[in-house]
Amino acid sequence: MLAGVVFGATGFRVLDATEPTFAFLADIGFAIVMFVAGTHVPVRDPAVRAALGAGAIRAAAVGVIAAILGTALSAAFDTGHAALYAVLMASSSTAVVLPIINSNHLTGKPVLALTAQVAIADTVCVVALPLVIDPPTAGRAALGALAVGGAAFVLYLILRWSENSGLRDRIEQFSEEREFALQLRISLVALFLLAAIATTMHVSVMLAGFALGLAVSSVGEPRRMAAQLFALGEGFLAPLFFVWLGARVNLRDLVEHPSFILLGLALGFGAIGAHVAMRFAGLPIPLGVLAAAQIGVPVAAVTVGEQMHLFAAGEGAALILGALVTIGGVAVAAGPAASSATIAPPGSASSGAPPARPS
Repeated sequence: MLAGVVFGATGFRVLDATEPTFAFLADIGFAIVMFVAGTHVPVRDPAVRAALGAGAIRAAAVGVIAAILGTALSAAFDTGHAALYAVLMASSSTAVVLPIINSNHLTGKPVLALTAQVAIADTVCVVALPLVIDPPTAGRAALGALAVGGAAFVLYLILRWSENSGLRDRIEQFSEEREFALQLRISLVALFLLAAIATTMHVSVMLAGFALGLAVSSVGEPRRMAAQLFALGEGFLAPLFFVWLGARVNLRDLVEHPSFILLGLALGFGAIGAHVAMRFAGLPIPLGVLAAAQIGVPVAAVTVGEQMHLFAAGEGAALILGALVTIGGVAVAAGPAASSATIAPPGSASSGAPPARPS
C-alpha cells in the first residue's frame, strides 16, 4: 500500500489506478484477499460454536455502541455516512485476530468467546457493508447479496457431497500425484463464478470472495490448497491489490482537508473504545483491544467507495487511517492479551483455530 501511495495519486503519479488491466487484476486480488479472510472464520470449531451465545451478545452490544458513535461522527463531520461508520467501528478481522491467538497459544473461555465474537462481527459487517455504503442502492445490493449467498450455499452443498462421497479425497490424491493443483483451479473457477454473479448484480467481489471462503471453511480447507492460495495471493495478486489501493487513495487530500485526519483518528479510537467497553461483559481489556482489529472491512469500504465515487476528498484516506489506528492498538495489546488468557502447551491445538483437513 505504501508503494502505491508513493507511486500513485499521492506521490509521483506513475501508477494510474483507473487503467483497466491494473484495475481488473486488483479486483482479482481483492476477491482472493476476501476469500482467504473467509477461510479464517472458524466455522467448524465445536469449542467456538459453544461460545457463540456470549460472542453474539458482545458483538451486538459493540454494534449498538458503534451505531451511537457513528451517528455522532457523521453529524460532527457532516458526511452522511453514519451507518457506514457504525459498521466500520463494529467490525473485527479474523484474519488479524486468529493468527495472534494461535501464535501465542491462547486458550480459555475468554479467548473462545472472543473468537466467536470476532467471527460473528466479521461475517455480519462484510455482509452489511454493501447495504450501508450507498443507502439509495441498498435494495439492489440486498438482492445481489442474496444471489451471491445462494450460489455460495450451493457450492457448499457440492463441497459437502464431494467430501462425504470420498470424491474430494480422490481428487486430492490424483492432483498431488500429477502436480495438477486441481483444488486450487476448481476454487478459482468457483471464485470467478461468484464474482461474475456479484458484478452482474452490482455488488462488490468482496462478498463473493468472503462467501466462498466461508463455504470452504465449513467443509475444511486442505493444507495443500491453503499453501497454494497463500502463494498465489500473497505472492502476487494480494500485493498488487494493495498497491492499486494505495495508488488510488490520494493522501494529499488529508493535507487539504485536515478535519479528515481527526475523522480517521476518531474512527480508530472509537472502534477500540466500543470493543473495550465489553469489559463490563467480562472481556479483559487487552482482548477487547484485540477484537477491535480491522483491515478487510475498511479496505473493502474504501475500494467500493472510491470506485463508486461516494466519498468526499480525503474521506477514503481517513478510513484507512482509522484501520491503522486499530492495528497499532493490537500491536500494543498483543503482549498483555497473552497474560490475560490461558497459554496452551506448545504443539497442542489452541482453541479458536479453524481445523484444517490434512493434505
